[in-house]
Amino acid sequence: MRLRIRDLREDSDLKQKDIAAYLNINQNTYSQYETGVRWLPLEALVKLADYYGVSTDYLLGLTDNPKRNI
Repeated sequence: MRLRIRDLREDSDLKQKDIAAYLNINQNTYSQYETGVRWLPLEALVKLADYYGVSTDYLLGLTDNPKRNI
């Protein structure tokens, strides 16, 4: 499954180290999330969805609609 976290990060002109710092993890760990080497933990998924203002389904590629259903 291809996550959209790289696209969102690049669209926001951010570096991996910026998002890694936000998640309080090592940059290498975040890189592994983007490349699919390591699974993105649920806590990080929710935190990134909040950060980018999108739904978790959008981040996971389950929908093309970035809006959250609240």
